[in-house]
Amino acid sequence: MVAHRYLGNSGLKISEIVYGNWLTHASQVENDVATRCVHAALDAGISSFDTADTYANTRAEEVLADALAGVPRHELEIFTKVYFPIGKMGPNDTGLSRKHIMEGIHGSLRRLRTDYVDLFQAHRYDVETPLEETMQAFADVVRQGKALYIGVSEWPADKLREGHALARELGFQLIANQPRYSMIWRVIEAEVVPAARELGIGQIVFSPVAQGVLTGKYLPGRPVPEGSRATDTKGGAQFIERDLHDDVLLSRVQELWPVAEELGLTMAQLAVAWVLQNDNVSAAIIGASRPEQVAENVAASGVELPTEVMSRIDGILGDSVVRDPALTNVPKGRYS
Repeated sequence: MVAHRYLGNSGLKISEIVYGNWLTHASQVENDVATRCVHAALDAGISSFDTADTYANTRAEEVLADALAGVPRHELEIFTKVYFPIGKMGPNDTGLSRKHIMEGIHGSLRRLRTDYVDLFQAHRYDVETPLEETMQAFADVVRQGKALYIGVSEWPADKLREGHALARELGFQLIANQPRYSMIWRVIEAEVVPAARELGIGQIVFSPVAQGVLTGKYLPGRPVPEGSRATDTKGGAQFIERDLHDDVLLSRVQELWPVAEELGLTMAQLAVAWVLQNDNVSAAIIGASRPEQVAENVAASGVELPTEVMSRIDGILGDSVVRDPALTNVPKGRYS
């Protein structure tokens, strides 16, 4: 069964494997398959579920609600996010203005069919809205009981510090950051993780398997497998396009097979277990298009990788690892 960890320095425990429905529910998979994947997650002990209003333009939240119907609310931790365009994408249908945050939480609660979410997250940093306005709106959401905790996603270290300080002034905690993180994408390690440790913010990381690159199924110089994320025209292919054109990286990933096999793990399990070794990581988000994928990934829970294995992985991947903290995603504008 999946283990649980505290989220940052809060008293909230979440499953260290979180089920997420970006690019899957109401998009890549049919609703009945989505329901089977969610039920597989529940059967494996996953209690934490991550979504966002922008996923499938709000439909993913509805599909998740359908899949979780009948599960006692107190047994779940439900996360959602606000920032990106939704609806007709009008001038106030995006960003972190008070208007969009308040409309965002009301819409998400309606679609998720719940009175509150456990974690409400700023999906990106909004360079066009004063941070004071954003944090005041989040404070009001917490006081109204519509969200128990507040988090962010892909915020750089300096913005985490500013947001955390304002949250304390307003009487609530900023307890989570949701960044992209994997063996090959480590941009949070130099600045974000040290700041988060200091502030008591935990990481809930997405793409621990690098959108499938770390499964080893993408071979250098070979066509991508049919039905893989690389063939998804709804966003998945664009997300991993850079890696698929890096034959050096793909060759080095193939060298990880013996490491996984010696540990009795699949490549995906090795990748998920790797991010969970970071003591600032509270959880890793997994997605699935088949229930079997859930069962495979949750087996990474509780796996401890020896120091020599971690060093061996570093040696194999070498300079293919992306570490530049400047690549932390801060949009230039709301539609970036």
